[in-house]
Amino acid sequence: MSEATSPVPAAGTVLMYSTTWCGYCRRLRTQLDSEGIGYSVVDIEEHPEAAAFVEQVNGGNQTVPTVVYPDGSAATNPSLADVKKALAA
Repeated sequence: MSEATSPVPAAGTVLMYSTTWCGYCRRLRTQLDSEGIGYSVVDIEEHPEAAAFVEQVNGGNQTVPTVVYPDGSAATNPSLADVKKALAA
């Protein structure tokens, strides 16, 4: 079995793994919108390969939001400040 991989988002944007019912995900999307930070959302309940990636980076758990940055690194439930810092690096 091969390791799950995630597409890398464009510079200045993030890729967010989410679910429709996740309050933390909704909060982060609202914050990103208010800051004008671009993002794409992948629902892990609709995409099993995405769920596998989220499990891989979260010790076997489907923890959302899991965010992927343009450098390929991932963060679990980052704050808006964490996202801005990662994008500025």
